[in-house]
Amino acid sequence: MTDIKTLHDNFRRNFCGGRLILSHGICFKPTNEKAEILNKVRCFNNFTKVNVPYNEHDFGNFNHKEDKIYLNIDYYDKNYRFHSENLCN
Repeated sequence: MTDIKTLHDNFRRNFCGGRLILSHGICFKPTNEKAEILNKVRCFNNFTKVNVPYNEHDFGNFNHKEDKIYLNIDYYDKNYRFHSENLCN
């Protein structure tokens, strides 16, 4: 079984195997700026004990121009209605 950290890293780098959701603030940015932000998300690796205390690589933040950008990865069921049952084990 693949560990959570590896699953998070793979999704963040490729945006495959899940659903990518952007905030309204990012959605309304020009296309080239959205591309820059998504590239920074893909390359993000500044995980610390403060922002990821369980070393699962599920949260981070970085600066982009004058904005602070936050990334967060959550698990849901296949219909995206409930948290994954795997989180309850």
